[in-house]
Amino acid sequence: MNEYTYPILTGLIVGVLARLYMLRTDYRQYPTYLHGKIVHVAVGFIASGLGAVVVPSVMNKEFTAVTFLTIAASQFREVRNMERNTLSVLDEYELVKRGSTYIEGIAIAFESRNYLVILTSFAVTLAYLWINIVAAIVAAILALIAVKLLMSGGTVGEIADIEYVQPRFEGPGLYVDTVYIMNIGLPERRKEILENGMGFILKPKNANSKITLGNLGQRQAILHDVSTALGVYRDSGTPALVPLAKRDLQDGRLAVFVLPHEKDQQKALGIIAAVPTLENAIRMPSKKLKE
Repeated sequence: MNEYTYPILTGLIVGVLARLYMLRTDYRQYPTYLHGKIVHVAVGFIASGLGAVVVPSVMNKEFTAVTFLTIAASQFREVRNMERNTLSVLDEYELVKRGSTYIEGIAIAFESRNYLVILTSFAVTLAYLWINIVAAIVAAILALIAVKLLMSGGTVGEIADIEYVQPRFEGPGLYVDTVYIMNIGLPERRKEILENGMGFILKPKNANSKITLGNLGQRQAILHDVSTALGVYRDSGTPALVPLAKRDLQDGRLAVFVLPHEKDQQKALGIIAAVPTLENAIRMPSKKLKE
């Protein structure tokens, strides 16, 4: 062992711990399969190792070692492609699909978290070598706090006020509040929808929120998360029982119609509020107008 062994090991361990923290499974239940987790932990280990050895390499003027970071970046892009391809294939068998926008957001998150691991292990190793192990511990704590902040994006609850509205029929037309959802011709289906359906109105808080909620990918993410958490009352080949989200063209409100197995208003409100605002759906027209 030499003077760099303990700093590198410390950075490596903290980096792996950061990746494990970012890999936790939530109500969206991804990833749940063991081998998927192993892949991400292994890539996180490599990322952590790269971040930890950068500082000793630079201190020893081994600048060529830094070029490995460029190779790592290309490998992490492959992780992104792998997640995108895997989820796109799996999405074809979902009763309520995630949608391409949601899948792309997940893929970007998995790639970016490896870069966070590199930065975490780099900061810890640098603090250890530059000052001492106490500084490394402080750097580890600060890095983990930063990781927590950076991995938690915005949510629908931050951009909209959400309220429950019982779906209703006007003739064959299904409405949530005043927003038309779809036409249901069969009386049996109407009865099923009234018994099992739930409606929600999302009122955007500003012009930016109105555009974000209007994004089709953001709407699909809301439908998917509610259906994943509370179940969905439908099967393949039942188009009348498809959850939908439609806009009120007059004021930009979003009407959400779902058919959950568990009709719990409070849970559903909490789930919708916790749906992430997708990066690709965020628009800021008010900022553009100011410019």
